[in-house]
Amino acid sequence: MSSPADLSEIDLASLLCSRLCHDLLSPIGAMNNGLELLADETDPEMRARCIELLTDSARASASKLKFFRLAFGAAGGFGDKVDVNEPRQLIEGLVADKPRVELQWHVPSDLLAKPAVKVLLNLALIGLDGLVRGGQLIIAAEENGGTCEIAVNATGPKVVIDAAVAAALSDDLAQASMSPRTAPAYMIKQIVRRNGGDIQLAATPESLVIGAMLRV
Repeated sequence: MSSPADLSEIDLASLLCSRLCHDLLSPIGAMNNGLELLADETDPEMRARCIELLTDSARASASKLKFFRLAFGAAGGFGDKVDVNEPRQLIEGLVADKPRVELQWHVPSDLLAKPAVKVLLNLALIGLDGLVRGGQLIIAAEENGGTCEIAVNATGPKVVIDAAVAAALSDDLAQASMSPRTAPAYMIKQIVRRNGGDIQLAATPESLVIGAMLRV
């Protein structure tokens, strides 16, 4: 594992690409399995089931690609602001694959600055990953007077956060070993820091609250 102190931009890009590939492996693998079954299947009912599997897997793959394109990449148009409907739809796409998770969206602004959107998406992903038995993912964000405040609250019967991810968010560089799993947390910590802000985290077995503030 790389140390955060030694991490270059190329290293970070490689880790983020690895995370993207890891998350796409399951739905794309399911598509491959569905195609193999479809090629050999003659029963109409089973063929319909294979097509349903392919459809679900293709939708999940597209949702993840669109999400990571904005969360990790340079999507969002040429302006400094992003329509909040775009990150909302991207998060809804991921939540659609988690039937036991309910999304609550509290973002009154019509537009958010691009750095804030990246932070919001990645914090939402961390919260969603933590809801291992389902629950609520509550997302709030507001810009006011040149400052954006973001809060993500994941609540459920069992909520977890990887210790290394928490360390990366808390800037505990001694423990934040870098990996594809921790790279997004490290990235948004740097985004927030460069925009004069900070990230706060509070976790219990039933709740994970992550707040971020940055100047925009």
